[in-house]
Amino acid sequence: MTASYPALRLRRTRASAWSRRLHAETVLTPVDLIWPLFVAEGEGVEQPIASLPGVSRWSVDGIVARGREARDLGIPCIALFPYTQVERRTEDGREALNPDNLMCQAIRALKDAVPEVGVLTDVALDPYTSHGHDGVVDAAGYVVNDTTAEMLVAQALNQANAGADIIAPSDMMDGRIGMIRSALEAESHHNVQIMSYAAKYASAFYGPFRDAVGSRGLLKGDKKTYQMDNANAEEALREVAMDLAEGADTVMVKPGLPYLDIIVRVRQAFEVPVFAYQVSGEYAMIEHAVAAGAAERDVMVLETLMSFKRAGCSGVLTYHAAHAAKLLNG
Repeated sequence: MTASYPALRLRRTRASAWSRRLHAETVLTPVDLIWPLFVAEGEGVEQPIASLPGVSRWSVDGIVARGREARDLGIPCIALFPYTQVERRTEDGREALNPDNLMCQAIRALKDAVPEVGVLTDVALDPYTSHGHDGVVDAAGYVVNDTTAEMLVAQALNQANAGADIIAPSDMMDGRIGMIRSALEAESHHNVQIMSYAAKYASAFYGPFRDAVGSRGLLKGDKKTYQMDNANAEEALREVAMDLAEGADTVMVKPGLPYLDIIVRVRQAFEVPVFAYQVSGEYAMIEHAVAAGAAERDVMVLETLMSFKRAGCSGVLTYHAAHAAKLLNG
């Protein structure tokens, strides 16, 4: 039993800033952040993304500069996503297997320049396909699971050979985690981690990301046959269980804020490291609210990131990573 009022005054420990810090149940630091970055062709290139205010595509030299910035801010890992030119996109997405594609160039450059920063790489075919889907499609436009999974294995090995530290399959094909893990082991990539996009929902919050990787105008139909239905929660637990059984080291829930309940349930059910992706639409909503005078960026950024930690996340992928790290370091 506990005391009752007035012996117990819960405001007592909230009365001063030092006491609030002392009694904080959840702590957010730069080491909880992963910074997503978009890679473009060329040299000295910065291409601002209109639907993601403050976010740009960078050529490889710019990506390296961002890697050094991440290191200096205490951000432990960056995530890479390529902007593939239309002429390099094909029905089967075979540019994903090119050992000198943008992703591989950026991986090698980062590991040469800032080896102490982890590199997470997206495994999915949507940045490379002419139809914008995450896999190979049949004549009816359906994404074929097993053929796609074989491509994803080759893509993952291509990235691991370039030096990727974390392979992050975002495609939602059945069985691909086990296949990728077996291939990594067979090629002696024993310490390459797999962070599975285990519970990735078919969401309206991905629009600006598709602008960033150049797939929005190409996408034919939707992704509801492979990404999860936003009405389902129990299914997310089944997806996570399957990926862990197949060899995933960590799992991700995506998007973030609309799915905090899923994060809580995954953490409680499995007690494994869970990550959230605060996706492009979530970022854009904050930035547009700030531009409209309806919100203050600094407090909103930190409050939303804290919500992920409070829900049980080990870390968060967020486009606000550098800004948040500066606030936290200050």
